[in-house]
Amino acid sequence: MAGEIPDLNATVRTGTGKGAARQARREGNVPGIVYGGGADPVAINIPYNALVKRLKAGRFLSTLFNMKVEGHDDVRVICRNVQRDVVKDLPTHVDFMRLRRTSKINLFIPVEFINEEAAPGIKKGGVLTIVRNEVELIVTAGDIPDHITVDLAGLKIGDTITISQVTLPEGVKPTIDRDFVIANISAPSGLSASDDEDDAPAADEVPATEVEE
Repeated sequence: MAGEIPDLNATVRTGTGKGAARQARREGNVPGIVYGGGADPVAINIPYNALVKRLKAGRFLSTLFNMKVEGHDDVRVICRNVQRDVVKDLPTHVDFMRLRRTSKINLFIPVEFINEEAAPGIKKGGVLTIVRNEVELIVTAGDIPDHITVDLAGLKIGDTITISQVTLPEGVKPTIDRDFVIANISAPSGLSASDDEDDAPAADEVPATEVEE
């Protein structure tokens, strides 16, 4: 399961609207808002450098944060949107949603593959083709898994791994009802080509066609 929840520090933004947002950016901040959880929305500023560092670390939209705002109680939040400059692709505004520990949320969770060395199909030259390297799951805010694990032991060429074959943490379930594919072990392209060549008739075996006189 996920480890310690990281802190995210912010300050209250005085004023709202485009003017206040522009002022925040001039001061090296990214304006944002915290909403939901049965409380009034709070306009905030987050230091630009701290936010960019978090964004570069990856998985920002699927990380639960402990939001610390001076004058307010700490609250668990998850980012629901990062607006970016269309030219520079830099963050210009962020939206956070408050969560209770028992809140159910949809998150994309990474898939980790193990025991490739114990898969006969891969030993014979088969290729692990990953269809989904992350899966959208319904999880509890206070207990978000770092990843889900797919065990490749015993899998052969042609085998397919679907979500129903994966042991999910207790209380976690996919957002999609159908049994979708996560990965498969396919034959290497060279082997497939050889098989096709073996099935094709040799040049001297091609039957002659009748020619009308």
